[in-house]
Formats: sequence, C-alpha cells, structure tokens
Amino acid sequence: MGRLFGTDGVRGRANVDLTPELALAVAVAAAHTLAESDRSHPPLAVVGRDPRASGEMLEAAVVAGLTSAGANVVRVGVLPTPAVAYLTAEAKADLGVMLSASHNPMPDNGIKLFAAGGHKLPDDIEIQIEGAVEANATTAWDRPVGAGIGRVHDLLDGADHYVQHLIGTVPHRLDGIKVVVDCANGAAADVAPVAYREAGAEVIAINAEPDGLNINDECGSNHTDALRAAVVEHGAHLGIAHDGDADRCVAVNADGDEVDGDQIMAILALAMRDAGTLTEDTLVATVMSNLGLRLAMSAEGIRLIETKVGDRYVLEELRASGLALGGEQSGHIVMPAYATTGDGVLTGLHLMSRMAATGRSLAELAAVVNRLPQVLINVPVGDRTVGAGAPAVLAEVERAEAELGETGRVLLRPSGTEPLVRVMVEAATQQVAQEVAERIAAEVRAASPTA
Repeated sequence: MGRLFGTDGVRGRANVDLTPELALAVAVAAAHTLAESDRSHPPLAVVGRDPRASGEMLEAAVVAGLTSAGANVVRVGVLPTPAVAYLTAEAKADLGVMLSASHNPMPDNGIKLFAAGGHKLPDDIEIQIEGAVEANATTAWDRPVGAGIGRVHDLLDGADHYVQHLIGTVPHRLDGIKVVVDCANGAAADVAPVAYREAGAEVIAINAEPDGLNINDECGSNHTDALRAAVVEHGAHLGIAHDGDADRCVAVNADGDEVDGDQIMAILALAMRDAGTLTEDTLVATVMSNLGLRLAMSAEGIRLIETKVGDRYVLEELRASGLALGGEQSGHIVMPAYATTGDGVLTGLHLMSRMAATGRSLAELAAVVNRLPQVLINVPVGDRTVGAGAPAVLAEVERAEAELGETGRVLLRPSGTEPLVRVMVEAATQQVAQEVAERIAAEVRAASPTA
C-alpha cells in the first residue's frame, strides 16, 4: 500500500480515489490508533465537514467506521477545520475528523485527523494509521457488539461556541472598519461574517451561499478577482478571503492589491512584538516564504525559523520550541495561544485588530515587506518523484541557482496532495524569475509527462 497521507491528510477525488470504503477504513484505523485502550469509557470522536456534496457520503462512512470501532461520535456538521480542532479539544475527545479538501475544487475531498487536544498528527502516527488500514484489510479485527457499539450525537451550537472563543481573543475591537469577506462558498459562510460583525466590523459577505457544488468555484483565497472588485466597489478598508475549510486567510487592501500570508505574518509579528507576546521575538515560516519576509524580519530584529512546506511542520516547530506565531505564504497562520491549527477567521480578526489599534491602512502595514518578484508554476506530471528528481531537472536547477546567486533562489518540490511538481523562483526582476521558472518547468514536463 502506498502512502495514504499527504501534507494535509488523506485527499483525492471523492468516490474515485477517496471512496466511502476507504473513509470507513481510515476511521476504524484512526479510532484504534488514537483512542486510549485502557479507558473505563468508550473513546469519543468529533466529526465535522465542509459543505461539499460528497461530504455527506463520506461523513456517513466515517461515522460508521468510528462507531463500529466502539467510539462515540459528536457530529458538528458544516464548520471550519479550526472549529473542529477547537471543539475536539473542548470536548476532551480522543480524536477529531474533518472532511474537507481545503482549497481544492469541488470533486475532491479529504480526511483531516486531529489527536486529543485538537492537534494535527505527526508523521509517525500517520504511518501507524496507514499500517492499521492495511492490517485491517487482511485480518479480521475484534468488533464490539451490543452496548459496545458507539453512539452518535449532534452538536447544534458548535458554531456559537467557536465564534465566542474567537471574539474573546481579539485585543482591540474592529469598530470603524469596513470589510468584504469572501467565504469561498465554503465552511466560513456562516461563521466568518458573524465573527467579524460581533467584533465590531461592518461586513459585506460575498460567495457565502454554499450549495454543495460551488465551493472554491472561482472564489476564495485562490481566486481573489471578485474580492478585489468588491472592495473597490464598496469603498471598504480591506477584503479577506478564506478557502473552502477556512483555515486560510489572504487579504486585499483598499486599492484592491493582494496582501499574502507573508505580509500578514509580518504585520502580526510586529503587533505581537509590540505587545510583548511574540515569544523570543521569533517567527516560524516555511521555505516557500518570500525572501522579502526574511529581510523585513531581520531589519526589525525578529528571528525567522524555516520549516518544510505544510502548516503541520510549522505547528510542530511552534510546539517544540514554545513559540507564538508561524505560518505559510498561502495564508495558513498559526497562533498557538488561541488555536491548535491554522485559523483563517482568527487571522482575519487579529489583522483587522492591528489596523484598528494603529489607525493605519492595510497597505501601510503590509509595506514592511518588500516582496521580491516570485513565480510559482504548478507542473502537472505523471510521477511527482520522477518529475522532481530527474537528472536533467536537477541540472537545470543547479544552473539556475548559479545564475541567480545571492539575488534569488529556486525551490522545487512535489505536491503532497496533487499530481504536481511546484517550481518556485525568486529573482531581482519579474522577467528573470519567469524565464528561469519556465526553463525548469519545461524540464519537469519532459521528465514526467502526463498521460
């Protein structure tokens, strides 16, 4: 069996790659791996989903798997991923399950797992779960019967608990701020507008009518054109875009210019440093963050620690070092004092709070980061490993690095969730970055063409 888990859970095309049978098997394996076997009462699991149509089918399979393994289930319905993590911790559950493919298109879906406390799983636990899936497929496991079978309960006010938690974290109210929020027709549709309004902002919500089929459809954090236009049209101070499961936040300033995760991290890092809450004056980011962030943080006396790509690795470093802020350029921002995972709505609240507290526009605050031109090309491939590791590809990368010297960099990595190789190049000019990236991308395509 190949690896089930990518950089953010199990993901694939719903009912093709990610079938109900696989979802049930993963749920059983997760219950066996994450639930404590010596407890005097049945293990407890929290299950949530985004509004994808396939989530209804996969939720039924996951709940069946968990209860067949003897776990009681609290079903929380459509909520953001960070809300499920929060409720897993609040309920003192043994595990949490979120059904979502995040920013991916609607036909995809995924299974994200949380351990007790609402924490994402380290690699070794994922490997154990994969092993249990394989073992259970070939060997009958002991099934509980009668009263040993798990029960299912619905939590109807989970969103209210989550919103009140978020509001309680805001250091400065948002009165006077007008914001357009793009909910990606996803899990943020009900939660984000309410949270921002209750914190004091005037809110205009767009793409907030999920129908199960329109999630991430030309909207949300990966498609900000509609948000940019709406911010300018309504004369808003900013716009905020979430992805399908609302663990991301990117922003748009009053002029309609995008403010990415790197800039948001810099704004929050300075706010926390000024408040004395930025532990060791240190920020954690991934290798994908722009060189401009590194230079800006250095100029401000803030240390930057780099991790592999994926907010789980940011989280691991934050927990291991006891640090207070980290994230990704894509808009996954983690604030461990308030959340166990990336939380887009929490990020939006704290970003606007900084604006309200300083009286400065988002454009002014974001100007602390002078982003170097960056080009990212996602190259479809037949085999991610071959596409990223072929000798001709590596030779072209080496040539590019010598050419760029200290004025840029190259990052080549296979996607953890899609049949893609990501080619990222930073350079002194946009033209140079584009040319170098296209050269490398051509070699990747040649090394591993799609069928």
